[in-house]
Order: sequence, then structure tokens, then C-alpha cells
Amino acid sequence: METMEAIRKRRTIRRFLQKPISFDILKELVDAARLAPSGGNLQPWEFLVIDDKNLLEPVFSTLAWAAYLGQEGKPKEGEKPVAYIAVLHNKKMKSFTPQADFGAAIENILLAAVDLGIGSCWIGSVQREKLAEILKIPADYSIEYVVALGYPAETAIAEDEKGDLKYWRDKDGIHHVPKRRLEEVLHHNRI
Repeated sequence: METMEAIRKRRTIRRFLQKPISFDILKELVDAARLAPSGGNLQPWEFLVIDDKNLLEPVFSTLAWAAYLGQEGKPKEGEKPVAYIAVLHNKKMKSFTPQADFGAAIENILLAAVDLGIGSCWIGSVQREKLAEILKIPADYSIEYVVALGYPAETAIAEDEKGDLKYWRDKDGIHHVPKRRLEEVLHHNRI
């Protein structure tokens, strides 16, 4: 897949087929993340892959899903992620730009995932203390984000916004994601 095609195709997925993702593919997603740019090349990140069936439900219980959609945005039984990547900040690794660093690493995960036919959901609403306890994460690490993964069981499309940026689902379950028009965000030489 070409880069721009992956960017245009990538949408957040919240309903997943219950088909496992091989560890080799999950490792490839982490490899994409570690190659992201980082301020001062300090790379404050580490990544915890979770695909143990005994951990999936406990991890799921610490995550919030799609506020605009209410209960419809939360994956139901038989639609839940089959793997997660917890994005960790190794606090011993200082960074000038940690949030930008994590964002770049996560975007690499999301683009690599869509290229491999995998759906993803970048989650920032995490019960971090509870999740750290479940995963036995040492105190010198913090959980920044979680990326939920699985083969898509839904369709999500981007479209030009029509007065509202809230995403929504239609009667057929298609997830619509309004995006501001290029003409609204692009300036050339001056505003």
C-alpha cells in the first residue's frame, strides 16, 4: 500500500473479528513505532504487547470507548480487540517532547496496521493505575496510551464535515468520521 493510501484509509476501528494476530505482526508494529522521530532522538518509549487471552478482558475493563457514541461505541462480546500495545514512558529516559514522540510512534503503529489489514483504536482514556497493576508495570514506567488491535469487523469512512465534527454511525453500522475540508486548514504563505 502506498503511504497516502494508508493515510486516507486509516480510520479508528472499534469492532474486531476474533481472529488472532500473529506475534510476528505485532512485533512488526512495534518496530514501526520505534522508528518514529523523537525530539533529540531520546526515544522515551517502550511498548508492551498484550495478546494473552487471560489478559485481554482485564485490559479491556480499564479502557473507555467512543464518547460520542455512548454504549454503541464500546465493542460488544465477540467484537473486542484481540491484542493491545501499551505505550509506556520509561521515566529514566528524559525527553524534550514526550507527547510528540508518543504521537509519532503511535501514528506509525496505526499506519503499519492498516497496511497489514489490521484495525486499530488509539485510546487515551485509560484507568492507568488499575492497568499498571494488572500488567505489573514497574513504578519507573507510566502508561501513556493503549492501542487496541484486531482485524476489522466494521467499516469506517472519512468524509468532509457538514457543520459538525462528531463522528457517528448510520443505520447500517457504517462509522462516519467528519474531517475539516482541506480548503479550511490549508494556508499558503500567509493566513
